[in-house]
Amino acid sequence: MASADHSPGSPRDRLGRPLRELRISVTDRCNFRCGYCMPADVFHEGYRFAPREDILSFEEITRLTGLCAQRFGLRKLRLTGGEPLTRRHLPRLIEMLAAVAGDAELALTTNGALLAVQAEALKRAGLTRVTVSLDAVDDDTFRRCSGGRGELRPVLAGIEAAAAAGLAPLKVNCVVQRGLNEHAVEGLAQHFRGSGVIVRFIEFMDVGTLNRWQAGAVIEAAEIRRRLSTVAGLEPLPPQHRGEVAERFAFRDGSLEVGIIASVSQPFCRDCSRARLSADGRLLHCLFAQDGLDLRTPLRAGASDAELLSLMTESWQAREDRYSELRAEVGEGGRRRLEMYQVGG
Repeated sequence: MASADHSPGSPRDRLGRPLRELRISVTDRCNFRCGYCMPADVFHEGYRFAPREDILSFEEITRLTGLCAQRFGLRKLRLTGGEPLTRRHLPRLIEMLAAVAGDAELALTTNGALLAVQAEALKRAGLTRVTVSLDAVDDDTFRRCSGGRGELRPVLAGIEAAAAAGLAPLKVNCVVQRGLNEHAVEGLAQHFRGSGVIVRFIEFMDVGTLNRWQAGAVIEAAEIRRRLSTVAGLEPLPPQHRGEVAERFAFRDGSLEVGIIASVSQPFCRDCSRARLSADGRLLHCLFAQDGLDLRTPLRAGASDAELLSLMTESWQAREDRYSELRAEVGEGGRRRLEMYQVGG
């Protein structure tokens, strides 16, 4: 059974949803060029990312996060990017966040290329677990998926180092796209059997407007399940908490847990309890947001804690986002949205 919500006094949005998870983008830059996030022909060498002075400092991130944890009773903080491990001295930020996070879990999502050399330091700083984005375990497909910027071996080494450091449960996320890496479903499942790693498969989503999303490229949850069942028999697992985004399964022989995130074919907006803090200081209520609440400007203008708390609370209480449920009404390309690297995944 999903766990109950024990904080009825915390602010709710217009659909009665609490804020329980804050995803913090620490940079808008990345060393990969995955097509669903930063296609290489758009995000080329001359692409202009946010100026360095617009990116929140560690102190600013910590202050906003601490206030958010205090007001909403956060249960999870997740560091994202861009690629968060390209941000210098990241363990220092984790130490700072751990001091203000209360009981919230500290997690990180990474492409894994820089993880092997940082895993121990991240764990010592207070990070509890890691999710690695990995779209294939064969070299050629991996190279195509990463836009020609990545190599598979360092990512696999990073996963091993994270497991050895105790960053568990360790998860691997694969975005499945027709004509690119649908065969990776079986390959990833076979590769991680018996490893203790949880593998999750994500339907290709229309985040942003630059990744050329088309409905025909989506491999839906039913097909992912069918592919997995050719590797081993599946049995469903119960959700671990309300708002869990993945439908969970286990191989009947106990060798692997898998999850399927089906936000296109089976939207789960009604239980969404996540917000995102962008690298440039905007509070975003939805992965498919068009804009967000600017917190950097009042923060740097000297706003008090009470003023910042009021802004965040009013913003959340006005929230009514449920884009995935409304996708059919909006239509493909129906409105401009912030890009994945800005929103933080």
